[in-house]
Amino acid sequence: MAVVLRGRAEGGEPVVWVDRRRRLWLLAFVVPALPPVAVALVGLTGLGVFWLWGVIFTFVLVPLADLLVGDDRSNPPEEVAGALQRDPWYRWIVLAYLPVQYAVWAWSVWYVTTHDLSLAAQLGFAATVGIVVGVGINAAHELGHKHERLEHHAAKLALAPTWYGHFFVEHNWGHHKKVATPEDPASSRLGESFYRFWPRTVLGSLRSAWGIERDRLRRRGKHPVTPANRVLHAWALSLLLWAGTLALAGPGVLPFLVVQAVVGLTLLEAVNYVEHYGLLRERGPSGRYERVRPRHSWNNDHVVTNLLLYQLQRHSDHHENPARRFAALRHMEEAPQLPAGYASMILLALVPPLWRRVMDPRVVLGHYGGRIELANRGPRG
Repeated sequence: MAVVLRGRAEGGEPVVWVDRRRRLWLLAFVVPALPPVAVALVGLTGLGVFWLWGVIFTFVLVPLADLLVGDDRSNPPEEVAGALQRDPWYRWIVLAYLPVQYAVWAWSVWYVTTHDLSLAAQLGFAATVGIVVGVGINAAHELGHKHERLEHHAAKLALAPTWYGHFFVEHNWGHHKKVATPEDPASSRLGESFYRFWPRTVLGSLRSAWGIERDRLRRRGKHPVTPANRVLHAWALSLLLWAGTLALAGPGVLPFLVVQAVVGLTLLEAVNYVEHYGLLRERGPSGRYERVRPRHSWNNDHVVTNLLLYQLQRHSDHHENPARRFAALRHMEEAPQLPAGYASMILLALVPPLWRRVMDPRVVLGHYGGRIELANRGPRG
């Protein structure tokens, strides 16, 4: 059902805009349904490949749907952005992802521990659950940027299954400050493969988050090892969740927990790899980097992926306006455009020669006009 939003132009003229996607944003809830659908498909067909239903859905069906539906570069008028921000619908449909994610996660743990699955089946099913918690990190990303305390607590809970709660700190106070610079562990460099990027960003993000909290607490005269440390607070939630799960389900569920966590955090870091590949903010005479602009993030306007990921692919506007709710994010002409949606680009990133053949010319020739020295090449050049 569409909804009419109203605002006023600078001259006082009324502006009316109809949000025809209002109910379509609920498509994100298809993702938590992946584990039950996987079980149903295996039961109906007897084919073990469907334990990987989450992977098939994400990396086969979503790219096909993107190709069939296409993109949409239309923007809501800026005059109704305030109305979009205030509308509780766009807040609560993201918050609602959390209880659904946890319900499916708990059911999945129960299913693994009460059914005689082979190790291959358990690992395939864990990968499907990992897709769910990986998209849950995207929900945490949307929630963590808001000013309300409830959103912050929800973001940390969404990150708990993957032990990636430090992302809440590093992303908001690290990545957004250092994005598109060699100092940012979450900005991939020209020529850097995903397999080199993954350990650098996983370890670098952890160090960055700890350093941010250590410095924040020292300014307040506190030791970093304190309950006030937001990184420790987030990890405590993960410890409670995993310890409780192991106590109830037994140690045999540990491989399942590890795989779903690794898949979930890897999905996040694969998206990070795509979002800023090779892009660099220039330094001024003072040595300070220029402010973040739309040209420092790769964008894509494919409709299906944007509905599933709360318009994460409109990443440039997000970096310019981090607190803006997803429904109000805009396509920006200045931003460089990816040739396909995130799922297709992640598949491409898994084959570094193909990734470089597609993306390096877009960075060096398309974006920087042949001036490779303007790209983010990292300390090794």
